[in-house]
Parts: sequence; C-alpha cells; structure tokens
Amino acid sequence: MSALSIGHRLRRTLHESYSPGQNAFGFLRLVLAIGVLVAHAWPLGFGLPSPGWSVSSGQVDLGMLCVQGFFVVSGFLVTGSGLRFPLPRYLWHRALRIFPGLWVCLLVTAFVLAPLAAYHELGGLDGFWTHPAGPTEYVRTNWLASMEQYPISGLLADTPFGRLAGAPSAFNGSLWSLRYELGCYALLGALLGTAALRRAPRTVLLLLVLCYAFIVRDVLTAGHWTVRPPDRGAVGPFPLVGSFAANHVLYLGFLFLGGVAARLYAHRLPMSGPLALVATVTAVGTAWQGAFVVLGLPAYAYLLLYLGVALPSRLTRIGRTRDYSYGIYIYAFPVQQLVALFGGARYGLWAYLALSLLGTLVLAIASWHLVERPALALKRWSRPSSRRPRPAPRHRPRYPVAPEPVASATRSSPGRSTIPVAPPSAPTAEPVSAFLRIRSVAANGR
Repeated sequence: MSALSIGHRLRRTLHESYSPGQNAFGFLRLVLAIGVLVAHAWPLGFGLPSPGWSVSSGQVDLGMLCVQGFFVVSGFLVTGSGLRFPLPRYLWHRALRIFPGLWVCLLVTAFVLAPLAAYHELGGLDGFWTHPAGPTEYVRTNWLASMEQYPISGLLADTPFGRLAGAPSAFNGSLWSLRYELGCYALLGALLGTAALRRAPRTVLLLLVLCYAFIVRDVLTAGHWTVRPPDRGAVGPFPLVGSFAANHVLYLGFLFLGGVAARLYAHRLPMSGPLALVATVTAVGTAWQGAFVVLGLPAYAYLLLYLGVALPSRLTRIGRTRDYSYGIYIYAFPVQQLVALFGGARYGLWAYLALSLLGTLVLAIASWHLVERPALALKRWSRPSSRRPRPAPRHRPRYPVAPEPVASATRSSPGRSTIPVAPPSAPTAEPVSAFLRIRSVAANGR
C-alpha cells in the first residue's frame, strides 16, 4: 500500500479512518488469539513462566497482554452493535456470540478430551465418571461461563503445568476471562437500557476516568514502579456466575470502557503514525522500566485502534467471513494440555507449538462452521408480531457514528487467558484465589 493511500485512509480522526466493512480488527483478533496460544506454550509445555513476565518484572506477560487487547477491540466493536440495536436484540446477539461455542467446547472437553487423558493417565475410565469433580459436574458448573471448576476427575497432575501448580491442573484455563467479557457486555447493556450510551455518552468518560483514578492510585502507593497492583480480593459471589477478581474487574473494565469511549468519541480521537510510534515506545518502555498499568495500558489501547484502521487493506479480508479467533481461543488450552500429556513437548518448543496450533485449528474451524456461524445466523430471528414498528426517533445523535454491518458486530471476542487452576472441588470464590496462586507460581517459575 502506498503512503498516499495510507494517508487517505488516515485523514485525521478515528471516525474518518474507520470503515465498518474494511478494517483489520478481525486480523488483530486472530493475532491476539494465536498470541495466547504461543504464550501458554511455556507453562503448559515446559513448566516455565510465560514470555515477558521476567522482562517486565511481573507487570505483564504475553498472554495477559493479548487478553487485554481483546477487551479493547471488543469494547470498540460491540459498542457499534449497542448503537444499532435495541437492548433485547443487543443481548440476544451477545449471547449467540459467546454461549453456543462455549457450550460445545465444554462438552468436547469433558466427554472427548478428558476421557483421552484418563485413558493415558489411568489406563481406563475407572473412577472417571463418578469422581466428585467429574465431567458432568464440570459441564454443569461452568455452563454459564462461571468457571468454578477447572480440573476434571483429578487428571493432568503430572503434566508440566500440573507439576508447576502442584495439583490437578486446568483442562481449559483460558475460559477464565469469559465471565469478565460477559460482565462488560452487561455494563454496556445497562448503559444502553438507560439511554446513557446514546444520549449521555459522557457517562462512559466518567466511568473511564474513575477506573483510571484507581489505577493511578495503585501505582502511586506501590513500593516500586514495577510492583504489580495490590490484590483487592474478590467481588461477589453472584448467583449463577460466581465471584470476580476485583483487579480484573478494574483493569479489564478500564480497557473495555476505553474501547467504548473510542467508538463514541471517534470523531475527536486523532489517528496518526507519529502518535502510534509514541504509543509503541511508551508501551514497550513502561513494560521494561515500570508504570505499565498507568501509562503503558492506554498507549497499548491506542496502538491497537491505530493498527485496526492503518494496516494494509489485504489484511482487512481476514476474519470478515470466517472468524476463527474465538475457536482458537477457547480450544487452544485443552489441546496444548493434551499435546504436553502425550509427550509432544519432548521434541522442542517449535514442534510443540506446531502440534498445538494444528490441533487447535482443526477444532476452531469445526467450531466456526458447525456451531458459531449457524448460531449467528439466528441473529436475524425475531418473534412474529402484529404490532407496527415504531418510527425512528427524530433527535439527531450528539456525536457521529459510522454504520456497522452485521459482520462487524459478530466478531467481538471474549477475552482470553493467562493460566488459572482451581482444586477439584472449589467453593464459589475459590477460582479467583486459585488463579492468583498460579500467577504467583508462574512468576517464580517453580
């Protein structure tokens, strides 16, 4: 692409640069999903910390960075759906994007992959089905993305990650982020239901500034710039969905709201190469030297938005009609666990990555064509009604909003993963504490 063409696409603002039918956010989601797979190769295959953990002094690693990127992109794209549809249809669309794929993933994990692991570890299925934390309980407990149970029947204790955790390890640790994604959808739904999203967009800015104030306080009260934010404990438990780690609520919520605000105020957000360069230097520099959460996160969010509208047009076709990013995200972890269990890591990192990616792609492609795309076809479903449609409101929006086609609204991905582990039978708040314990184990590499 010529410099003249890039300059034409990036005139001045995000609103002028963003085209709902031609953008690179689908490509970015695919890169982020594969990035999570790559990040998990070290702990799952070799029992080592994820890349970036040591360099950043534990501020962030590659896996968490990819998850954070998902929330920025999701906030930006899903807001378009919220602006185009009434609340019931918005919620219907979000449910179709998350739950069908999740439900089939839980069933495949519990009744196909876990029995394979049991045969390999135990030589049969004796005790597998009747275990207190067995496959049926795994599906029932996690049906609404609460992820209150990670292991199945006490398996995967002798994998590299199981030895790192010192317990039966998670079959699918990546699913921890889905409840936070759903929580962000619910927040956006509340803004839509109260008309704040359309008529009082400054409410989003207020929430964004409030979250940022807590983040700044974390850095100012820390003993050193590279110290991780203090543990705030759990929020909840809530019926059906369990407890939330307060830190993730704050930081992932901040990034999601950043994407929402970028969509609402796209006409005021400048997009330029020099600013993207400054954002890159800021993100890399703070990850290395400290203060990443207060300076690097906003810079990283800006960089993702810039890349979404600035990457070459040939990349905009990726993910437009076949969005495999969600399938890659939800299936990579169990595939990597099985590859490690069957000895795939003995051939080295690259062979382990190749085997993991191949197995994940098979399941992700099947998930898209057999589950996700047919489910998304139901987005246009509506109950027959004899009532006449309401006329469109006469008021004009207080900010310009670019129209978004159905394809863009269907490609938001939930966010995705570092590595949580819970004991076989966990109370409601236990997955939060178990996740934080494993993060500590991964940080120390033992």
